[in-house]
Amino acid sequence: MLHYFGYFAAIFIGLALGIMGGGGSILTVPVLVYLMGVNPVLSTAYSLFVVGATSVVGAAGYFRKGLVSLPTAVVFLAPSLASVFLVRKVLMPALPHELFTVGSIVFTKDLLVLVAFAVLMVVAAVSMIRSQPASAATDDRLPTQSLHYPLILGIGLVVGALTGFVGAGGGFLIIPALVLGARLPMKLAVGTSLAIIALNSLIGFMGDLSAGTPIAWSFILGFLAFALGGIVLGTYLARFIPGAKLKPAFGWFTLAMGTFILTKELLFHHA
Repeated sequence: MLHYFGYFAAIFIGLALGIMGGGGSILTVPVLVYLMGVNPVLSTAYSLFVVGATSVVGAAGYFRKGLVSLPTAVVFLAPSLASVFLVRKVLMPALPHELFTVGSIVFTKDLLVLVAFAVLMVVAAVSMIRSQPASAATDDRLPTQSLHYPLILGIGLVVGALTGFVGAGGGFLIIPALVLGARLPMKLAVGTSLAIIALNSLIGFMGDLSAGTPIAWSFILGFLAFALGGIVLGTYLARFIPGAKLKPAFGWFTLAMGTFILTKELLFHHA
């Protein structure tokens, strides 16, 4: 029965990505772990594939409308792709099963991934609940100002590492960076964010493949099909529903999910 909820949640993930350009991917790992019964570390690999492939479809829709800034994406991706690939190819396989102990809790690699993911969800939720930056442009034209290179490069490096470790796209970090650092209008930032998430996630997944991670293709392709349906619908609905209106409500939901994971894994975790 939980699997049916999982596939419904996959549609919701795609819907959120299509409308808001980010945020939806933060739910992929919890859905895979708690509804589909996938191992936490393996779920980060599956999440990278689902989020990457789904974001490709979403980015294509924005690209056709001229709402992807390729120069900005290239600057952002330079450090991000390197860090996400190294984390998936080198760091994740090298981590031992048991890492450290805090009180009675033994932090395994699986537990660390879930706790890190829950913390990321809380941070993402706060970002979504807060109002959009006042400096966000309201039209869709390409910006004439120069890029804030240190900010874009620095956040690109951080997003790549986070994407690699927890399997989330990082749209909640990317979009503010594009709005503030690259002065992109919101719709252009959403389209560019999807392009960055797509490449980041798929390069990270390639790191998993090259490291020999076993992939259940029939399962993950089925899950992807539902997410793709969601993002096609979300990209269409984005014409009528402003993503900024949905972000606070989605943020509160994400905050509740992150709090649930932290409570379940830390307070009720048995070594």
